[in-house]
Amino acid sequence: MDLVEQFSTDLFRLDGKVAIITGGASGLGQYYSKALIKSGVKVMVASFDEKGLDELKKFANENGSEIGFINRDVTAKNAAKDIVAATIEKFGQLDILINNAGIQIRNKWDEFKDEDWQKVIDINLTATYHLAHEAALVMAKSGGGKIINIGSMQSYRAGKFIFPYTASKHGVMGLTKAYADALASENIQVNVLAPGYIDTPMTKALQEDNERNTEILSHIPAGHWADPSELMGAIVFLASPASNYITGVTLPVDGGYLLR
Repeated sequence: MDLVEQFSTDLFRLDGKVAIITGGASGLGQYYSKALIKSGVKVMVASFDEKGLDELKKFANENGSEIGFINRDVTAKNAAKDIVAATIEKFGQLDILINNAGIQIRNKWDEFKDEDWQKVIDINLTATYHLAHEAALVMAKSGGGKIINIGSMQSYRAGKFIFPYTASKHGVMGLTKAYADALASENIQVNVLAPGYIDTPMTKALQEDNERNTEILSHIPAGHWADPSELMGAIVFLASPASNYITGVTLPVDGGYLLR
């Protein structure tokens, strides 16, 4: 049988896999969790609070899956080790890591506080490094895996009021390339998912600012802010065997925003 005949949409299935998703019970993280759950994954949510957890547990139960939860600030000492260890203890394996936890702080350049810079870098970049490292140690021993880091349009562009966020998301792209190169021989693919402008409660202020909303929409060929569900197919693709020959890539899901 040749490779074409072997091809199947089952390559997009993830039955029996286990994933860690930081911040996976609320915001965009909940959509990543739901997408993987519907694809057959058991999910360990790592978060500093339980917001959205009950809803996600109900969703998992309705879809024949299971949720684990570990209450951790991803920037805490040994957090990455604890999160990975808790996942192995509960599910016995780790196949997918989604580094979703993140924060954004806005201010004028001459009023930005050093502590705010450090807070953003610690959550968005340093925690991503530590979790990728700990996950890769497990995945290398088990024959492979997928690490998906969450980027942003600010992985490509400037942000004159959010410099630590922009720096961190540029850093995530670079870190991903380095890990992708280092881990390819271990059959671990490392990629970035970069959401565009998504319709969430966090972006309501931008959407309600007529001038800024008009400016943003003028840059989106698709003509609308994305519904969060429009990220679900991309996260499943990057987590699945269908993307096994893709590594070190940043995938924008932006309605064409970066084209203009």
